[in-house]
Amino acid sequence: MKILLAEDTADLNRVITAMLEHEGYNVDSVLDGVEATEKLTQNGYDGIILDIMMPRKDGIEVLNDARKMNITTPVLLLTAKSEVDDRVAGLDAGADDYLTKPFAMKELMARVRAMTRRRTEYSKQAMSFGDISLDASTFSMVSENTVRLSTKEFEFIQMLVEHAGVELDENFLLTHVWSDDPDADSDTVWLYCNFLRRKLQAVSSKVYIEGQKGISYKIIASENDG
Repeated sequence: MKILLAEDTADLNRVITAMLEHEGYNVDSVLDGVEATEKLTQNGYDGIILDIMMPRKDGIEVLNDARKMNITTPVLLLTAKSEVDDRVAGLDAGADDYLTKPFAMKELMARVRAMTRRRTEYSKQAMSFGDISLDASTFSMVSENTVRLSTKEFEFIQMLVEHAGVELDENFLLTHVWSDDPDADSDTVWLYCNFLRRKLQAVSSKVYIEGQKGISYKIIASENDG
């Protein structure tokens, strides 16, 4: 698998590159956002790692550019603990995951493995509920329109659809959707619930996610045409 790494701290860039290559990945490493965007226009990747704070162009700008180019490759953001707003902006822009600095290399490798899981590992059967359908090959949700979902958004709504009609306890979701993220909590689930609600509205779907923060979540299909 081929990874694009954009990290402006040279020493950290070298260490991450060495670890990824040791794990068997083919790595293109760059030191700023402009170089990252150039690489994205020249090559295809199985995963992208972007530091948010980079010279010339930050990670969120690179991410926005990638999604405008219809590049659906999973993206992992590297963020500082103080960059809460940037993390939210990055996830909203289409990032699949984020990892806060400082981090253990073991955890980074686990996140990369999860991020680059081949999409054939997801349900091969087309899933549908109400007026939406989920396409695991493109991580997209289709109704009147089509929208791309991040990895976690896809796993979240897939779990809800698989258990349609059932109120899923928040702890169940944290265990099954965010098992690879020890920092995930009630706020994480609520954040992604709201991302999905907005995307359901974006595709003009009548499907809705009922949820009470800290308690449970359930997907429902409205039969009201009005």
